[in-house]
Amino acid sequence: MRLEKEDASEMINQVLFGEVFKVIDQQKKWSKIRLAHDGYEGWIDNKQYTEITEEDYKANAKNPPVVNADLLEVLSNTEDSSLIPIPLGATLTNYTDNKCTVNGQSFQFQGLFATGKKDKANIVNTAYMYLNAPYLWGGRTPFGIDCSGFTQMVYRLNGVSLKRDAYQQAEQGETLSFIEEAVPGDLAFFDNAEGKIIHVGIILENNRIIHAHGKVRIDMLDQQGIFNVDTRLHSHKLRLIKHLKV
Repeated sequence: MRLEKEDASEMINQVLFGEVFKVIDQQKKWSKIRLAHDGYEGWIDNKQYTEITEEDYKANAKNPPVVNADLLEVLSNTEDSSLIPIPLGATLTNYTDNKCTVNGQSFQFQGLFATGKKDKANIVNTAYMYLNAPYLWGGRTPFGIDCSGFTQMVYRLNGVSLKRDAYQQAEQGETLSFIEEAVPGDLAFFDNAEGKIIHVGIILENNRIIHAHGKVRIDMLDQQGIFNVDTRLHSHKLRLIKHLKV
């Protein structure tokens, strides 16, 4: 998903397999879309999506998603045996009996899947699956991910919907007064010199935080912010802590 309708434009997000959206402006080569799960908007090449019926859109937008819970899995077309690789967090539309259906085509799926809300403790376990994933602006997969894409996908795999950008996620949940009130799986937000929230990470036990900064990594967290264990310097200034119920 790009900021403007051209290949050289900044990538602002990724649409993963099975996610549905509305086309709000269609042109010869590009379409501006609005994702159903978080309302995020951007431009996508018309060659990169397939139209579905309004009925299928409503069904997929309404029902809790069934998502791939393996780092990488493969869908096998039941008719011609062609393969489609899908990353962690991709949606398995109309999933039943180890099969998902996409626009009338049936695909075999033999991997792990997740659906519905999980225990809060599972947030941390899911976050570790992305450890060392390289940083990629706009990314949402273990092959490249940004800070808010990381938190959104971890929560999505546990049945909780987060908005796309860090400043939007900061508007969700309950604000805590002190770090000591936080539990593993809560979110910490960080701002810049102008007071704009620009970074987010997931709180772990023992004053640690897992976040996407260069890569998905674990650093120390204190009242001042994130203390980078490699540089021995604070890299981000703490703004607020949010508790989200799972």
